Amino acid sequence: MQHNYFVYITANAYRTTLYIGFTNNIQKRLSQHYFDSANAKKSFAGKYGCIYLVYYETFEFPKLSIAREKQLKKWSRKKKNELISNFNPKWESLNMQIF
Repeated sequence: MQHNYFVYITANAYRTTLYIGFTNNIQKRLSQHYFDSANAKKSFAGKYGCIYLVYYETFEFPKLSIAREKQLKKWSRKKKNELISNFNPKWESLNMQIF
Protein backbone atom coordinates (compact mmCIF):
# COMPACT_ATOMS: atom_id res chain seq x y z
CA MET A 1 0.00 0.00 0.00
CA GLN A 2 1.47 3.33 -1.07
CA HIS A 3 1.07 6.37 1.12
CA ASN A 4 1.48 9.97 0.10
CA TYR A 5 3.06 12.49 2.40
CA PHE A 6 3.44 16.13 1.53
CA VAL A 7 5.74 18.97 2.38
CA TYR A 8 4.05 22.17 1.36
CA ILE A 9 4.41 25.92 1.45
CA THR A 10 1.48 28.27 1.78
CA ALA A 11 1.59 32.05 1.51
CA ASN A 12 -0.60 34.97 2.38
CA ALA A 13 -2.42 37.01 -0.30
CA TYR A 14 0.56 39.33 -0.83
CA ARG A 15 3.08 36.46 -0.82
CA THR A 16 5.03 38.17 1.95
CA THR A 17 4.59 35.49 4.62
CA LEU A 18 5.29 31.79 4.14
CA TYR A 19 4.26 28.75 6.14
CA ILE A 20 5.99 25.38 5.67
CA GLY A 21 4.22 22.23 6.77
CA PHE A 22 4.02 18.46 6.51
CA THR A 23 0.89 16.33 6.20
CA ASN A 24 -0.46 13.04 4.91
CA ASN A 25 -3.77 14.66 3.89
CA ILE A 26 -3.11 17.90 2.06
CA GLN A 27 -6.76 18.63 1.25
CA LYS A 28 -7.75 18.45 4.91
CA ARG A 29 -4.72 20.44 6.01
CA LEU A 30 -5.37 23.26 3.53
CA SER A 31 -8.98 23.41 4.70
CA GLN A 32 -7.76 23.72 8.28
CA HIS A 33 -5.50 26.63 7.29
CA TYR A 34 -8.40 28.32 5.55
CA PHE A 35 -10.79 27.96 8.46
CA ASP A 36 -8.11 28.98 10.97
CA SER A 37 -7.68 32.16 8.95
CA ALA A 38 -11.42 32.77 8.64
CA ASN A 39 -11.89 32.33 12.38
CA ALA A 40 -8.76 34.36 13.27
CA LYS A 41 -7.23 31.46 15.20
CA LYS A 42 -3.90 31.80 16.92
CA SER A 43 -2.05 29.39 14.63
CA PHE A 44 0.72 30.95 12.56
CA ALA A 45 -0.94 30.15 9.23
CA GLY A 46 -4.30 31.39 10.47
CA LYS A 47 -2.95 34.54 12.06
CA TYR A 48 -1.06 35.57 8.92
CA GLY A 49 -3.57 34.28 6.37
CA CYS A 50 -1.24 31.72 4.79
CA ILE A 51 -3.96 29.88 2.90
CA TYR A 52 -2.60 29.88 -0.66
CA LEU A 53 -0.68 26.76 -1.63
CA VAL A 54 2.33 27.87 -3.70
CA TYR A 55 4.58 24.80 -3.48
CA TYR A 56 4.45 21.13 -2.58
CA GLU A 57 6.44 17.92 -2.81
CA THR A 58 5.21 14.36 -2.36
CA PHE A 59 6.97 11.53 -0.56
CA GLU A 60 6.27 7.87 -0.05
CA PHE A 61 7.71 7.73 3.46
CA PRO A 62 7.02 10.09 6.36
CA LYS A 63 10.63 10.20 7.60
CA LEU A 64 11.78 11.65 4.28
CA SER A 65 9.09 14.30 4.23
CA ILE A 66 9.71 15.33 7.83
CA ALA A 67 13.42 15.66 7.11
CA ARG A 68 12.64 17.79 4.05
CA GLU A 69 10.28 20.02 6.04
CA LYS A 70 13.01 20.64 8.63
CA GLN A 71 15.52 21.36 5.88
CA LEU A 72 13.28 23.92 4.17
CA LYS A 73 12.49 25.68 7.45
CA LYS A 74 16.22 26.34 7.91
CA TRP A 75 16.63 27.90 4.47
CA SER A 76 16.89 31.64 3.91
CA ARG A 77 13.89 33.46 2.50
CA LYS A 78 15.82 34.02 -0.74
CA LYS A 79 16.41 30.30 -1.17
CA LYS A 80 12.74 29.51 -0.41
CA ASN A 81 11.65 32.13 -2.96
CA GLU A 82 13.88 30.52 -5.61
CA LEU A 83 12.46 27.07 -4.85
CA ILE A 84 8.90 28.33 -5.19
CA SER A 85 9.66 30.37 -8.33
CA ASN A 86 11.23 27.36 -10.06
CA PHE A 87 8.18 25.23 -9.25
CA ASN A 88 5.50 27.91 -9.64
CA PRO A 89 6.94 30.95 -11.51
CA LYS A 90 3.89 33.19 -11.04
CA TRP A 91 3.34 32.13 -7.42
CA GLU A 92 -0.22 31.23 -8.34
CA SER A 93 -2.45 29.52 -5.82
CA LEU A 94 -2.32 25.78 -6.44
CA ASN A 95 -5.22 25.00 -4.11
CA MET A 96 -7.51 23.98 -6.96
CA GLN A 97 -4.92 21.47 -8.24
CA ILE A 98 -5.14 19.70 -4.90
CA PHE A 99 -8.94 19.77 -4.63
